[in-house]
Amino acid sequence: MHGAVPSAPGPASREEYVDHGVHLARSAERIPEIDLLADRLGGRVGLGAVLDDVNREARPAPVPGLAVSWGFRPDEQDSLSRRWWPQGVTTSADADVRSDETFAGRQVVLTSAYSKEVGGYGKGARITVHDVSDPAAVRYRHVLLVEPHVGRAGRVELRPVHVHAGGIVWHREHLHVAGTRRGIVSCRLGDVLRVPTGGHPDRIGVEDDVVHAFGYRYVLPVRFGYDAVTGEGHERLRYSFLSLARGTDGHELVAGEYGRGGMTTRLLRFALDRRTGLLRADDDVTARPLALDAGIGHMQGATVVDGRWYLTTSAGPFRLGSVWSGTPGDLRRHRFAMPVGPEDIAYRPAVDELWSLSEYPGHRYVFAMDRAFFG
Repeated sequence: MHGAVPSAPGPASREEYVDHGVHLARSAERIPEIDLLADRLGGRVGLGAVLDDVNREARPAPVPGLAVSWGFRPDEQDSLSRRWWPQGVTTSADADVRSDETFAGRQVVLTSAYSKEVGGYGKGARITVHDVSDPAAVRYRHVLLVEPHVGRAGRVELRPVHVHAGGIVWHREHLHVAGTRRGIVSCRLGDVLRVPTGGHPDRIGVEDDVVHAFGYRYVLPVRFGYDAVTGEGHERLRYSFLSLARGTDGHELVAGEYGRGGMTTRLLRFALDRRTGLLRADDDVTARPLALDAGIGHMQGATVVDGRWYLTTSAGPFRLGSVWSGTPGDLRRHRFAMPVGPEDIAYRPAVDELWSLSEYPGHRYVFAMDRAFFG
């Protein structure tokens, strides 16, 4: 990446940390590249512009699962898509911008999806912006994640972001996206750009006077990354999912691994800097986990509320998913709580709800669960 490495936000005392053998190294910001792309596209428009231009209608739907209180499903094209597979969820409650948990006066849910290869190529990852202010009339729009680069001739180039996007966290002005072995990629939601119409739906890049972004009207460029680093003698950690945990002493980023068989299933918590909202790091821009716990097999998401963990697990394309509650090593399983193929999980304090989503074609939902259901 080009540009200077940013100064570490709010250095933390090394005495707070235990060496767990894994950490995250923050990369340089892509500000010059994003500026070039913004100049080409007429300037940044931000997340608010997407909310003002939602173009798809979701449908309220009865969602399978004993714990589900309400939910909706995307339109038919998205519900049946074999290319795009939903993964992550976060809400305007995580953004921590207002006490009523809204953004620009709206209740907002962001989800993520990754692209499988269809027709011999993939399209990377995208987020979907849902306005859920009126539960009976949910509208949404997709935004493509992109990585801008500067070519040899000094011209900006555009590439898709090839990450699984298994979990996302919207905190203050940033969106953090799980990148599995890559670590975490982070975007600033104020960097959303509007792409003029006319781009080819199967191409991405900048050619002469046309910007192609697979036909997407809006793109969100990656601003920087938290690269996964593993110490000698330790197994590389997979950042499969993310969530925000709130506490009286500050907020934390929760991360964990999906695993089955003999694979590791670790859970981590990183402190968030009170001033910037970003991962708290020491002087060399290294973010070290405050704690590492043992999780369980087939975890798809995890969050922490008042010291209590809530984990989602899947059971294939035909059986309902489960929620596990308690503390690592002492978890209670709530069977048949969710639809088949559950993924990430997020928490909305104002209504005491846990939010999740499901991934399989024909069984795709975004839904809420009353936390009280889990005791």
